[in-house]
Amino acid sequence: MSRVCQITGKKPLKGKKVSHSHIRTNKHFRPNLVTKRIFVPELGRFVRVRVAARTLKSITKVGFLTYLHKQGLTLSDVT
Repeated sequence: MSRVCQITGKKPLKGKKVSHSHIRTNKHFRPNLVTKRIFVPELGRFVRVRVAARTLKSITKVGFLTYLHKQGLTLSDVT
């Protein structure tokens, strides 16, 4: 399974870690992904998604289907 958020599309980035002596080494910045079962009251069932923790916080605030609509997605795009 790839490390990509199913809703926002966040994925790993590459960069440099810079030490105190300014030696640069490669570093990967990975999104904080969580596999979560979200209950959708409009459908009366659970949906399993793999999302970033920041996305999960936003979903909790506004609701799952509302957040999908705001992102321009439908439920079939995610599952």
